[in-house]
Amino acid sequence: MERDTRRRRPEEPERRPAPQRRRRNKRSPLSNSMLYIVMVCAVSIVLAAVGWSLANDMLALNKDKVTATIVVDDENDFGSVVDQLKDNDIIKYKGLFRLFSALSGGSDKIAQGSYLVDTDMDYRAILNSLGSGSSSRVEVSVTIQEGLTVRQIFELLEKEGVSTVEKLNDMAANHDYAFSFLEDIPLGDPNRLEGYLFPDTYNFYMGEDPKYVINKMLVNFDSKVDDSMRQKIADKGYTIQELLTVASMIEKETDGTDRTTIASVIYNRLNNPGAGTAGYLQVDATIQYVLPEGEIVSEEDYQTVNSPYNTYLNKGLPPGPIANPGLESIMAALNPESTNYYYYALGDDGVHHFFTSYSEHQAFLNS
Repeated sequence: MERDTRRRRPEEPERRPAPQRRRRNKRSPLSNSMLYIVMVCAVSIVLAAVGWSLANDMLALNKDKVTATIVVDDENDFGSVVDQLKDNDIIKYKGLFRLFSALSGGSDKIAQGSYLVDTDMDYRAILNSLGSGSSSRVEVSVTIQEGLTVRQIFELLEKEGVSTVEKLNDMAANHDYAFSFLEDIPLGDPNRLEGYLFPDTYNFYMGEDPKYVINKMLVNFDSKVDDSMRQKIADKGYTIQELLTVASMIEKETDGTDRTTIASVIYNRLNNPGAGTAGYLQVDATIQYVLPEGEIVSEEDYQTVNSPYNTYLNKGLPPGPIANPGLESIMAALNPESTNYYYYALGDDGVHHFFTSYSEHQAFLNS
């Protein structure tokens, strides 16, 4: 074998074998397409699930049955309404409900009141149910007994959920109701309506605007004490306020059977100041009107209660009605029995006994 006898020239560099390059693993187009499809499907499934959940909430689909009472205290506080709907599980997504309400204008239609809603209602039905004409408004029947004061009536209405004492007092004191019988009564005191809140059974919406609550009772009074009755009152020389004051005392004093007889005693004292009572009505109920709730009138109160309603210290009628009388007491004040009685006292038999003189009255009390 022949040897390679060629020699490398000194200036010629040493030859080395070229390095081999590593081959990169390239993903096939098919693999890329599959990954993209998987990602798209995953995102679509997520979006579909979210969209389905949102649609279920908005359209009232697949919801557990829940019923709740939603109270709208202020038409301008839509946020409170949304919070109540969420807290009571009527809706799941407050943001979506707000957006739907804004786009549909539904939030502008809500009215003060209490409303019964449930999860069978979609967003549009919920918004429609919160309006003043809604059949979902919760109604309550309230019976206002004869002889209750303004304060007692307002406390009853608050207890029944119609409105609050604070709101009713504010509206009674400061709203100028358009009735002729209130024209001469100044604003500023809720008791200005004493005597005019007609006792009856009323249907009110829970959470109703207090202005309409009071107006409903005043409208009833206006229809009961009509023009012909007002003319009879004027013919007797009394104002409506004065006659209601007499009627309210009758209402607070009667045992239910003696209204016209008690009326005769009051008028006998009023119209005969020279008689034994010297024009003092001396009606305990007028003092009771200014005492704290539950406090009983004592003989000491006759001389110590410093109020124009103290008819033991002040002659004539008190400044105004001491309660809200019913129609029977109003009619009794308008048509009193004709008697010579100046005194009466409640007997052990539960009825009033009437007397013409103080000595007869005292003898009965001492018997």
